[in-house]
This record gives sequence, structure tokens and C-alpha cells, in this order.
Amino acid sequence: MTESTTAETSPRAAQLPERAQRVAVLGVGAVGALLAEAAHQAGHRVTLCVRRPLDSLTVERDGRRRRLCLPVTTSPDMVSAPVDWLLLATKAQDTPRALTWLRRLTGPSTTVVALQNGVDHHERIGPLLALGELLPALVYVSAERLTHGHVRHRWGRRVAVPAGEAGTALARLLAGTEVEVTCERDFTTAAWRKLLINLAANPLTALTLRRVGVLHRPDVRELARGILTEAVLVGQAEGARLEVGDVEQTLDFFTAMHPHSGTSMLQDRMAGRAVEHDLITGAVVRAADRHGIPVPLNRAVLALLRALDDGGSVGVQSTLTGVG
Repeated sequence: MTESTTAETSPRAAQLPERAQRVAVLGVGAVGALLAEAAHQAGHRVTLCVRRPLDSLTVERDGRRRRLCLPVTTSPDMVSAPVDWLLLATKAQDTPRALTWLRRLTGPSTTVVALQNGVDHHERIGPLLALGELLPALVYVSAERLTHGHVRHRWGRRVAVPAGEAGTALARLLAGTEVEVTCERDFTTAAWRKLLINLAANPLTALTLRRVGVLHRPDVRELARGILTEAVLVGQAEGARLEVGDVEQTLDFFTAMHPHSGTSMLQDRMAGRAVEHDLITGAVVRAADRHGIPVPLNRAVLALLRALDDGGSVGVQSTLTGVG
């Protein structure tokens, strides 16, 4: 495997855009690392905001390894001024604990890009922002964090955002990089379709400790079909233009995947981390309650996922191809 080291003096980094933007990446896991790489690739001034010190950031892609030497900040107290862009890539359940970071990094002209799962970005994150504009984002990228500061990209490069000035600005920010930003006119429908992908595979792989191949079982596929059918009805009530065909398309997506592929929720459980049930299954149940729609399958799955919080994580590292 070849390795290329990229620092602030690299030729690509020296080709700065007309005005290099100040970009902070809060949460440098798999997604955060790939977005940091892209922003650096575009010639912007990128700072990594992490809890533990980081000497360098390594990204593996297509058999090549790229090492980035970027400024690192390990405490909100070290932040001297707001940034132009804050790429929020923490786990959703960790966002409230990042409140001090959010307040130090944001100003009136800051755009906060929420690179998190779920369909309720504004409801969750909006109240935490005293200043700045929130831009929800859907990440269609598969990657895994091998170690602290070392990420392997698997597939995908698209990040979808709502159409508008902020979305267009993000597309310009990352133009010509490994990340492609698309602007969705119907972001509500796009967000619910992404939620369907997460809803089908994430909980079932995490609960069974099996990879995506578990969905190839006829009985598990039928369970997933029921979970998704409930969610489609809820999404429609929320204004998403979902159809019954979205259920089969989602199931076919996983049928086409390699059975040894994994999911982000399975990765988290294998590593002993909390799983993001509140933003996936929990989001469906909360929306169902708002509309009085029965979702017994999703409610049962949510109860089982919450039980994992009581010590059900296995704490065994595993190399998985992530989805969602």
C-alpha cells in the first residue's frame, strides 16, 4: 500500500480558494475525518476539535493512505474566535455534551452542518445554537474508524442538504473534492428515505450481533418489511412523499449488499459504545405518537435497543463495513 503525506505546505493545500474558509470539525470519527479531508483538500483552514490529542489524521481510500497534519483543539477554552463553518459529526447522543464547543465555535455568520442520522435535526440541535445557521445533512458514505485518527473509506461520497443558499455554499466549499454535495428540493422525503435505510438494518444487526447477511433470512426480511411499512405510514404523516415501493427498494438495497457488510449501530455495539437508537427507531416512535399511528414493531425494537443501554454492549472490536 502506498502512502502520501499531506501537510499545510502540500501543493494541493497551497492552491487556496479565493477566500479560504475557517472550518472546524467537531467529532473526528469516520464521517468527520472524511469531511475534514475534503475541506483540507479544497484549501480551507481546517481545525479538528477532539477530546484526545491527535498527532495526525490518516484516511485510507482506494488502496491509498493519506496522512493529514492539521491543527487540533482539545478544549473549547482553546477556541479564540468563531469559525465560518462548523461540521458537526459527533454521535447524536453526544451533541448536548458538546454545548460549550458549539457556543465557542459559532458566531452570527457560522453555518453549522449537522452530519448526523435522524429526521429532526432542527428540533434537536436548533435550541443549542445561540448564533449561526443550522444546515441538516444526509451522509451517503460508508467508512470505518480503525483507530483514533485512522479511518478507512469504503464506498460513497454524497452528502445531501436542503436546497437553498446555505446548501449551495456548502457545495462550493467542497467543490472538486472527494465529497459531492447535492441540494435536495424535497429534503423531508430524502431524510425519511435515508431513515428507512438505517431503520431496516441498524437495529436488527445490532440486536442479533450479525452482519447485513442476517437480512437475507426470509423471517428477518419479513420482520424488516413490517418495521419499514410502519415507518412509511409515519413518514407520510410527517409530509414525506413515501410509497409502499420504498419498502421493497430498501430491502433490495440490502439484498444487493455483501452479506459480510456491517452497520454503524453494529460497529458501536461491538466496540462497547452506546447505539444511536433514539435518532433512528426512536424518531419513528416519537413521530408516530404525534400522529396517533400504531407502530408495535418499532416500539418493540426500541425497547430492546434501550435495554442495551443497561450493559448489553459486548465491547469487542470488529472490522466492519459500515452503513448509515
